[in-house]
Amino acid sequence: MSGRPICIADFERYAKKFLQKSVYDYYKSGADDQQTLAENVAAFSRLKLYPRMLKNVSTLDLSTCILGERISMPICVAATAMQCMAHTDGEIATARACRSVGTGMMLSSWSTTSIEDVAQAAPQTILWLQLYIYKDREVTKSLVRRAEKAGYKGIFVTVDTPYLGKRLDDVRNKFRLSPHLRMKNFETNDLAFSSEKGYGEDSGLSVYVAEAIDPSINWDDLKWLRGLTSLPIITKGILRADDAREAVKIGVDGILVSNHGARQLDGVPATGEEGVKEVLQVLKEEFKLAMALSGCPSVQAIDRTLVWRAQWEASKM
Repeated sequence: MSGRPICIADFERYAKKFLQKSVYDYYKSGADDQQTLAENVAAFSRLKLYPRMLKNVSTLDLSTCILGERISMPICVAATAMQCMAHTDGEIATARACRSVGTGMMLSSWSTTSIEDVAQAAPQTILWLQLYIYKDREVTKSLVRRAEKAGYKGIFVTVDTPYLGKRLDDVRNKFRLSPHLRMKNFETNDLAFSSEKGYGEDSGLSVYVAEAIDPSINWDDLKWLRGLTSLPIITKGILRADDAREAVKIGVDGILVSNHGARQLDGVPATGEEGVKEVLQVLKEEFKLAMALSGCPSVQAIDRTLVWRAQWEASKM
């Protein structure tokens, strides 16, 4: 393709062109037959906007608050692991781009840049840490303490990964990090996902998760984490209402509904900070236009009456 990318699909095509195949496959793939990945896109196609007319939308306010922090738009960058596979500047580029457009970034525990280095390289960025519960609780505790000290604004604890889903492309590619990269938040080769450790014929990350992440975690572990820090705790991966109620009882500050299935490239194009910034600007402009055409001068004016679920409405006819 030629010319400047103007939509998210353009950035994905650029990524496929420039990234190593195993890296591109890691970022874009879902688990098993990828039915959930396809459904994540298809579900949105069943939602139609039902706009209001004759509303003054000459001035639009996209800003909102999350966990007490003001952001320029209700779009943030979710945790994406090992971003230095896509660009030399990796997570630092993403953090700086988020700061530039005024939104927040969730840093993966599996980042190829450390918690501290990201915070130092992108001051004033709203940063949250994504966290796994490790078999060695001292590892988990250390990550939380480092996030506190570095000025992170919250902890998003992933609760849907007692084991890694079977990502077929990663198995075929025998996925592992390049020799010059490692997960920078860990010291030992075993925890840093270093290529110096052998991972056999399987996906290296699948082996890593089986060896390091605790599959026995339960509600008591969430209580333990809640008591460990005064930072906001958000559960990432809850899908059921009864689980959500249980999490609220424990005292979490938020619930990120996620099926961990849609592994898109929006946050990690091969063009570094400017690429991430452009992606966020594209999303911001698309959201701004949708607000204007729906008759919403502010985020607060958006409600469920603006969405028409095609399948549900058709069943009523």
